[in-house]
Amino acid sequence: MIFTIDVGNTNIKVAVFKQVNLIEKFVFQKEEFEKKFSKIFKNYPNCTKAVLSSVGKLDQNEISWLKKQVDLFEINRDSAFPFQNLYGTPNTLGVDRMVLAAGATLLFPNQNALIIDAGTCVTYDFITNNNEYLGGAISPGLRLRYESLHNYTAKLPLLTKNEPKHFIGINTNESIHSGIVNGLCYEIEGFISEYSVKNEQFTIILTGGDANFLANRLKSTIFADENFLLKSLQQLYTYNLQND
Repeated sequence: MIFTIDVGNTNIKVAVFKQVNLIEKFVFQKEEFEKKFSKIFKNYPNCTKAVLSSVGKLDQNEISWLKKQVDLFEINRDSAFPFQNLYGTPNTLGVDRMVLAAGATLLFPNQNALIIDAGTCVTYDFITNNNEYLGGAISPGLRLRYESLHNYTAKLPLLTKNEPKHFIGINTNESIHSGIVNGLCYEIEGFISEYSVKNEQFTIILTGGDANFLANRLKSTIFADENFLLKSLQQLYTYNLQND
């Protein structure tokens, strides 16, 4: 068994894997770090290994604390990855995007793949069937779009994500929901359409905290799995052990 730990911009996500099977998942805020991890480790005393990917940045004390609890393997740019990185500025490429690209390469071998991670930000990453990482795009996620409308206008309210009741909003709240949710869906469909011009066949993977919320609104055929990064971490850990 192994813990996979994803430290994101907003939450920490932890999954327990038995071989390739996800047994249980936990999501909590960074402020709950030691309390939540202590409970998880207590519930799984026989699980002594963990693999970590961090975008939200843990401080050195937190890393040291984790290392005292489990045998911790940290994914960074020096780790082994199953693709050739052709990004123009590889040192600026987020480790989370690299993990997702690795997961696509390992779980969907010899396929063109577009990975869309709908979280705090929406990232688009393309990997070829020759295991070449080309790059992608970054845009604001749903929460950031709601917050931006509220923070940078005088009167628009701060709303939480919700299914638009009407395409044409009949009041301010419905107009915001329609603009943000439909707008992001059209953005995603637009990116998929542009990638399909040069790549007739490719797998589309939708993941992240808003994956399930968006999946049913998209017209394209996609593989939706909000836990894809956690699964990719487990796959990449195994890959690193085999290529050490």
